[in-house]
Amino acid sequence: MAAPVHGNTAGLKPSQVKALTRLYQRRYPALGGYTLEQARELGLLSSELGRQIGLLIDRQGRPRIVVVGDAHGIVIPELPPGRHGSGRLRGLRLLHTHLNQDPLNEEDLMDLIFLRLDSIAALGLDASGHPSLLSWAHLLPMETDQGPYRLIPQTSWDHVQVNFVEQAEAIEEELGRTIAAHLAAQGYASSGDRAVLISVDTLPRAEQERSLLELAELARTAGISVVNTMIQRVPRLNPKHILGKGKLAELEVLALRANAGLLLFDQDLSPTQIRNLTQLSERKVLDRTQLILDIFAQHAKTRAGKLQVEMAQLRYAMPRLIRQDRAMSRLAGGIGGRGPGETKLEMDRRKIRLRIAKIKQELDALRRRREATRTRRQKMGLPIVAMVGYTNTGKSSLLNVLTTSDVLAENKLFATLDPTSRRVRFPEDREVILTDTVGFIRRLPPELKEAFRATLEELDEADLFLHVADAAHPELEQQVRDVRAILTDMELHEIPTLLVLNKLDRLDARQREELGGMFAEGIGISVVSGEGLENLVARILATLPATVT
Repeated sequence: MAAPVHGNTAGLKPSQVKALTRLYQRRYPALGGYTLEQARELGLLSSELGRQIGLLIDRQGRPRIVVVGDAHGIVIPELPPGRHGSGRLRGLRLLHTHLNQDPLNEEDLMDLIFLRLDSIAALGLDASGHPSLLSWAHLLPMETDQGPYRLIPQTSWDHVQVNFVEQAEAIEEELGRTIAAHLAAQGYASSGDRAVLISVDTLPRAEQERSLLELAELARTAGISVVNTMIQRVPRLNPKHILGKGKLAELEVLALRANAGLLLFDQDLSPTQIRNLTQLSERKVLDRTQLILDIFAQHAKTRAGKLQVEMAQLRYAMPRLIRQDRAMSRLAGGIGGRGPGETKLEMDRRKIRLRIAKIKQELDALRRRREATRTRRQKMGLPIVAMVGYTNTGKSSLLNVLTTSDVLAENKLFATLDPTSRRVRFPEDREVILTDTVGFIRRLPPELKEAFRATLEELDEADLFLHVADAAHPELEQQVRDVRAILTDMELHEIPTLLVLNKLDRLDARQREELGGMFAEGIGISVVSGEGLENLVARILATLPATVT
């Protein structure tokens, strides 16, 4: 058939197929969406078939797709990519029949939202198959008490005088103004990756809010602008979509109004959840693990670091390679898909397993070379001082100050991924090896824990840990507990540790007093001003003799 007719057409008579083709070949004016004659023909054909019929009509009045459903509904096929630009709708409106006189139902309204249709209309038929009532709806360009859409009550089908094209263009114009005002108010650029952050958890809202603050920092590190957030506390997670359908619709409209192309979840999504979410929404769906993997891919510089990132990404991707559907196509390239790249994400399971095995061999070889280097250091009798701590607490900056080096130090999470060691001479002609390591973070993805084992091996040989913490961070106590818990999990808690409280320059007198009461054993310093650095060096020298033979 020449016409793009979708759905179950089995058992149709040739005359019925010709009638469907005729529907496709006609134009449907903007005013009302149809002529009275066309409405009658559509209704009678739908009644004769005993099935709903849908027409997806463009703004020139041409049907792009004819959909044949069953008696209860239609299933809209995958549509061509949406129109690009701020606040753009699909450019298609849906007119479909209801064999009874029911108005638009929830499924219809979900199609309106997730497909970003210009509008959706249901033509109710009476018992004889003639048009009776028409109901229609369109998205609202800004938040109102009505919800995400405007639903017009049923009206006599031959009294509808609505120019749907003008209506859609007006909605787009208002959406553009809403988006521009929102971006200007938040100080965001009009281009680049923009995301809505979502937390769906059983935890209290306050804990979800704190976790989203960290996710926002991770997003900033990855070059993503956060334009909105959504938090929902649930008794249990939805295994299919993580969110209920109604909340997902609210999220979709929220993203449309903020012109966000990314939906970034604070929770790790299962392969099923990712697949189902990407089938509903045309926006890219990422979870926390994908974001962290992307950051690691951007920042890994050495051969070992790049191999570790690649292995972690392949392990993440392998269970999601059930089939090459839309979900996987959106995992490739850009945010969440750097490193191994699209070609590796398209490999089958066997090839991925072979690649992982090869990476393991290369990492083992690099590990042996690192071990030989550590052995040489031990023979020289130089003690090793390793800096550990939460990400973005100033470890690299401290290394630069103490060793007059130029290691990359940025105000971003995970700026350091590869271990960096420098030889430094302290007073009294004492020489030590000072090592900077990857920062810790709560809920580190399991894929990364194993993949970065080689990086964290540097800690095994340390004689002393400098636990560097951000004294000005609002979650200082929690971060200190998290780092200590990770060291305990790695069975490194028995190595002598000095707690170094960095960024004193950001605290006033009262805050410093509170800090002293909170961590009496801590050594306060400021890498920026140099405050407390002499005391830190003295404490390091005083501690090392007890640990080095």
